[in-house]
Amino acid sequence: MDKNLYKGVFVFAEQRHGQIQSVSLELLGKARDLAADLNEKVYAILLGHNVQQEAQQLIAHGADVVICADQPQLKDYLTEPYTQAMCQIIEAFRPDIMLIGATTMGRDLGPRVSARMSTGLTADCTKLEISDDKHLLMTRPAFGGNLMATIVCKEHKPQMSTVRPGVMQRLTPDTLREGEIHMFQPVFDESRFKVRLVKSVKEKNDKVDIAEARILVSCGRGIGNADGLELALQLARCMDAQVSGSRAVVDAGLVDHSQQVGQTGKTVRPDLYFAVGISGAIQHLAGMEESGYIVAINKDKFAPIFQVADLGIVGDAAPILKLLSERLKN
Repeated sequence: MDKNLYKGVFVFAEQRHGQIQSVSLELLGKARDLAADLNEKVYAILLGHNVQQEAQQLIAHGADVVICADQPQLKDYLTEPYTQAMCQIIEAFRPDIMLIGATTMGRDLGPRVSARMSTGLTADCTKLEISDDKHLLMTRPAFGGNLMATIVCKEHKPQMSTVRPGVMQRLTPDTLREGEIHMFQPVFDESRFKVRLVKSVKEKNDKVDIAEARILVSCGRGIGNADGLELALQLARCMDAQVSGSRAVVDAGLVDHSQQVGQTGKTVRPDLYFAVGISGAIQHLAGMEESGYIVAINKDKFAPIFQVADLGIVGDAAPILKLLSERLKN
């Protein structure tokens, strides 16, 4: 394998119902940093049907080239058609680096593509850098989050990585930015299409995605019970905030899994993060330590959460939450 033939930092631009997902825009921002270190271009791969009009949004967020496969077979996400299209694009353009969002779609597609391309895949990365010898350094939690492992794929290309939503920061879009749009027409082997979509049912959910929230009141084991959670909800209402939680309160049934912050939940980056009754285990810190301003409330003054907090309040959560809510109401 001549590694010099592999060029560019590629991002799989995930879209659902024609709408580009936030994680893809975040990855384009990171791809720009990596491409600058390599002196290469950023490519976005856009798959779907009637999605060509979204290419300009990808260019505005950092793509130099958008490779668009706009086919009826790609209207809805199905593993085999998307895998065939991705592999054909990789074979044609030979990317050096391939980044995919660690969403339900990306976690299904990434391993299929890496297996067919006989290359490696590092999942759930929290940090991406270029080494002195121009390899991609992919850092992810290991051993239950107690260790951060940096992985290098030196022998095979592309170097593939999935990154969870909220980990990277998107660039401010530049609507005047110019780029190239390349229409690609994959040749499908439909004899391998073993699955078809019968019906798509959208879940009714009036909750705001915590990954998009500007203010979060996050509850941990120290919140106690449902009464403590209600106090957190009252505080959240005062600030037009969303409530989230650590794994402990999710396992206790107080908070839904969709609102869990941490290594086994979501990565968040709000402007303001209240950590209420959260000790600060490394698995939780991995999901929120990039927040703009962190306020920690815990009765244990030695809790690890205070090491990352901008403001720490030592004391029992319930009376402190009541006082904060009263003060904000007034």
